[in-house]
Amino acid sequence: MLIEGKFTLKAPIQEVWDFLLEPGTLASCIPGAEKMEAIDDRTYEGVVKQKVGPIAVKFNFTQKFTEVTPPKHLKAIGRGADVTKAGTFSQETTVDLTEISGGEVEVSYTSNVSLVGRLATFGERIMRAKVKKVGEEFTKNLQQKLESRTAG
Repeated sequence: MLIEGKFTLKAPIQEVWDFLLEPGTLASCIPGAEKMEAIDDRTYEGVVKQKVGPIAVKFNFTQKFTEVTPPKHLKAIGRGADVTKAGTFSQETTVDLTEISGGEVEVSYTSNVSLVGRLATFGERIMRAKVKKVGEEFTKNLQQKLESRTAG
C-alpha cells in the first residue's frame, strides 16, 4: 500500500530536520505511540497502539535510517509485529524537506507499507483510511509542537 503526502511547516529547514529526528518528537506526535527511543544515531525502537475496526493492535517495531542527507532527505526502513500476533508490517519511507519562501518548509513523504496477518484482511481501503487519519493527526501534532517550540 503506497501512502503519499505533503504538508508545510513554518520554521527554518534545519530546525524542522533536527526536530523530526528527535525520538521524543516522534513519540509525542504519533497517535498511540507509547514509547520511542534511539538505539543509535540511525535506529529507533518503539511501541505504537492503534485500533483498526474491531482489532486493537500494539506494535513493537524497529525503524532504521538507511539514507540521511541533512537537512533535506532521509529514507527509513521499518519492521514490526503486533504483540497479540494480529499481524506484522514492514515499511519503507522517504521524507524530503524543501525550503520555500517566507521561512516555511514543505515536507513530502512516500511510504510503502506491507501488512501480513489479520490486519491485512481489512483490505486496502480500510487500512488506507486509518493510515490517512493517523497521518493527519501526526501532522497536526507536529505543527503544534514545532510552533510552541519556536514561540518559546
